[in-house]
Amino acid sequence: MADRTPPLSVEELRALVAGGEIDTVVLAFPDMQGRLQGKRFAARFFLDDVLQHGTEGCDYLLAVDVEMNTVEGYAMSSWERGYGDFAMVPDLTTLRRVPWNEGTAMLHADLAWSDGSPVVVAPRQILRRQLDRLADLGLTARAGTELEFIVFRDTYEQAWDRRYQGLTPANQYNIDYSVLGTGRIEPLLRRIRNDMAGAGLTVESAKGECNPGQHEIVFRYDEALTTCDHHSVYKTGAKEIAALEGMSLTFMAKYNEREGNSCHIHLSLADEDGRPVMAGEGPDGMSPLMRHFLAGQLAALRDFSLLYAPTVNSYKRFRAGSFAPTSVAWGIDNRTCSLRVVGHGPSMRFENRLPGGDVNPYLAVAGLVAAGLHGVEKELELPPACTGNAYDAGYEHVPTTLREAAELWHDSPLARAAFGDEVVDHYHNMARVELDAFDAAVTDWELRRSFERL
Repeated sequence: MADRTPPLSVEELRALVAGGEIDTVVLAFPDMQGRLQGKRFAARFFLDDVLQHGTEGCDYLLAVDVEMNTVEGYAMSSWERGYGDFAMVPDLTTLRRVPWNEGTAMLHADLAWSDGSPVVVAPRQILRRQLDRLADLGLTARAGTELEFIVFRDTYEQAWDRRYQGLTPANQYNIDYSVLGTGRIEPLLRRIRNDMAGAGLTVESAKGECNPGQHEIVFRYDEALTTCDHHSVYKTGAKEIAALEGMSLTFMAKYNEREGNSCHIHLSLADEDGRPVMAGEGPDGMSPLMRHFLAGQLAALRDFSLLYAPTVNSYKRFRAGSFAPTSVAWGIDNRTCSLRVVGHGPSMRFENRLPGGDVNPYLAVAGLVAAGLHGVEKELELPPACTGNAYDAGYEHVPTTLREAAELWHDSPLARAAFGDEVVDHYHNMARVELDAFDAAVTDWELRRSFERL
């Protein structure tokens, strides 16, 4: 992977601390859901101690459910193993200011065991391994993630107290591309954009979406690991900024029966000199490398769906005519397909449309790279593009439930070859835990349907 210039250097941090502008440093890592977990340090202690030695965190942080309950089935962490620590090693290339938290800087950590070996199930490590495989071929990956969210006038505390029912969306109707619609909450959108720029992200644009209160802010693509780090900073920061503004927002894949929150992921490749390699003289303007890489996406799409759609709620998006995909198909600028080829010449890339706003970007991008490498290594042939409506064209269907996706993942020789048994079993257990919790829950749908009428 190419060297990265941090948004904030250690020397700059020392000067800001000495001048009293920074007093807190957050060291965090993405967990299985892509959420940032970590610690806040006094800035001087961070510089004097943590910078050189790192810190520790309980290994249960990669072995709990969404609600932080300890659960069974994880080989790396359990009551029997004593719930010990792993090391959190600062990645200085990710050091940045956090404009929405006064006097604060932040950086990501990589996770290691006490002997220095990496925690292989950590999302950042999973992505690093796939990027290293890509580097062995003299290639680097560039990615962009497009997160949608729904904004509410209610605070997070009010939403909790109301059991997330009867909330007031920031807009009352479809405002897709509406300048008036985004203008209604521009103070919030503007603060998110400006504060993310202050944190080192390159903001492109903001636009309204279809579901009442739904919006999207897009950032410039970057080297794959950097994009995923930016994604985690943005997702955490947007929630924190909304809370500071007395509002709330959700990235959940399907908040209601209307349009869900997507997170389309764009990916392209470059050679060791940074030159794009996906365009070429072949059919549809693609290079042989891109055709093999895209064929690999199709071959692995169902097996890797757990990486793109990791929760029960994820699969509620996949409905015909919803702009969320249902077919294992690719097309040129065709939004009915799971895989959409866009751009031309140096900008040529593909977009995976399966992920929703609940996706862990590290796992999803790792899946895209692993799938592409499978296609390249096997020299898979790309079938003809879908030129019509993929929803009713008879293609193989993407998984319709988390249970189906988890079984495909667990039983996939391709997944085990690309990621290893430890990673496959760990994330299969994550899906099992999610399914067990859902199967035991009594939902609002059941109450409304059954309380009186059955």
